[in-house]
Amino acid sequence: MTLLRTIRVTLSLAVLAALALYLAMPAEAAVPAGVAGFVEHNMAPIMFAALVVFLLLGYPVAFALAANGLVFGLVGIEFGLFRPDFLQALPERVFGTMNNDVLLAIPFFTFMGLVLERSGMAEDLLDTIGQLFGPVRGGLAYAVIFVGALLAATTGVVAASVISMGLISLPIMLRYGYDRRLASGVIAASGTLAQIIPPSLVLIVMADQLQRPVGDMYEGAFIPGLMLAGLYALWVFASSMINPAAAPGLPPDAQTLRDADGKTRRLSLLVVTIISATGAITLMQTFSTVKAGADYVVLTLSAGMLIAFALAVLNRLLRLKLLSRLAEQVVFVMVPPLALIFLVLGTIFVGVATPTEGGAMGATGALLLAAVKGRMNLKLLKQATESTAKLSAFAMFILLGARVFSLTFYGVNGHRWVEELLTSLPGGETGFLIFVNVLIFVLAFFLDYFELAFIVIPLIGPAAEHLGIDLVWLGVMLAVNMQTSFLHPPFGFALFFLRSVAPKDSYLDRVTGKHTDGITTAQIYRGAVPFVAIQLVMVTLVILFPGMVMHYKSSTPTVDPATIQIDVPMPPSDDLPLNIQPPSLPEAPGLSPELQAPDSTQPEPQDAPPRAD
Repeated sequence: MTLLRTIRVTLSLAVLAALALYLAMPAEAAVPAGVAGFVEHNMAPIMFAALVVFLLLGYPVAFALAANGLVFGLVGIEFGLFRPDFLQALPERVFGTMNNDVLLAIPFFTFMGLVLERSGMAEDLLDTIGQLFGPVRGGLAYAVIFVGALLAATTGVVAASVISMGLISLPIMLRYGYDRRLASGVIAASGTLAQIIPPSLVLIVMADQLQRPVGDMYEGAFIPGLMLAGLYALWVFASSMINPAAAPGLPPDAQTLRDADGKTRRLSLLVVTIISATGAITLMQTFSTVKAGADYVVLTLSAGMLIAFALAVLNRLLRLKLLSRLAEQVVFVMVPPLALIFLVLGTIFVGVATPTEGGAMGATGALLLAAVKGRMNLKLLKQATESTAKLSAFAMFILLGARVFSLTFYGVNGHRWVEELLTSLPGGETGFLIFVNVLIFVLAFFLDYFELAFIVIPLIGPAAEHLGIDLVWLGVMLAVNMQTSFLHPPFGFALFFLRSVAPKDSYLDRVTGKHTDGITTAQIYRGAVPFVAIQLVMVTLVILFPGMVMHYKSSTPTVDPATIQIDVPMPPSDDLPLNIQPPSLPEAPGLSPELQAPDSTQPEPQDAPPRAD
């Protein structure tokens, strides 16, 4: 740390000395021709390399971006490579960023996730779903993945998901003998699903940087997000088959959701699921015009949950005893997250609300849920508001710094340099995709998803569009790749979140009364490595099967040009004046005589047929 601090101070003093020398230099002082020629031909690469150096030295990203932009702007003005009037666009860019309605969804979804973290919804879900999958080998790990996907579809915040599941499920998994690497890896990886399953903050930023609708980005990421959760579950299944001791099932005494006779009766939950699914599909086929896509899945889930909730309420009020206690509890705990999913994703996919409005409704729903649970108080609101303000200010400062950097970078034609570099790669589109994904994967070791989205994506987008690559597909693919930034040892944020709540030393379990060993940092890192590999497998699948993202186009209404008919109402012929003449069209230069507009002032030939009235 001392060496790094010394290097940082030395570099800062060197930059300040160079600026002081530049300001003190007489106006007539000449720059050496060799230096001038080198800088003129390599301004953009030098600027990008300087940014990388500052980031690797540990300077704050926002200030490193802005400082590079301003310093190289002065250098570019000195060498005649950068027009000074470009800097006049800087205030407009700053206010344009602050007036961006799309970015307003970030604080809404962040606030919603932080409120839900403290509302008790995650605790109820993990407890009930853990009871449901408990007897199965690896059941608790399946429950964590399932709940992680549900929390991702409601919160969109990685920190909230990882911390909630780490506090609630990790002690239970350690209590019943789960392998520490598998347990920590499942929790950290399931929390990162919040970055690919809508409503995701990184997808909002990606849509803004690629200039694509957030709704299209959400719909395109829906299937890859669910498939990634399925790949996590497949890895747990393989681990439990290879090493059964790594993921044991819950013992019978740990299954508390039983009926009076001691039976769980999971079959009644299967019956309710079949009835609800059949009823929801019938309703969608009969009364809805939506027949496919992510919006169809969300609406069908919502309708099915309403049917199941109605059955559970009738069973409890009328004491029909048609549902077991476990089935009834599963239905009741599933209602809040699915209701929030409909409020957020359903309204966005159907087109009733924009992503910003959907985030506002989700935040309101989270407050109502916390009030129903009895968790709403001034302390909760204060903590959620402060954390939301910090994260939003963090994102906004990075974006403003990126605006300053990009202004100078574009002013010295850096975008053309990047575009020519990327489009000239061997292999065409395939070579471009391989290079970009390797670049993102390597940079994810040092940068988080906000920094990657604001720095790298604006440079990649124009080159991809030049190659004819669909930008929504590219954005979803890179979002899956950028998930690895949360699991990369040693700087993954999800690993830091889990480390903050995982027990380091041995402790006395409050249920069994036995001493339980803690989890080391090395075990957390080793547990995350297989899930990083799974995310790379998912990136490969998105590249090989683009249809899992491109289905978003099927929801866009298509118009056949052959069916377009334009009817222009004309007044009756009696109302037209007799001396009216049609306007003459000016001749278009460069057109052949037969393509020119006819001159209506010339008399018609004698042998021409009469005009139709």
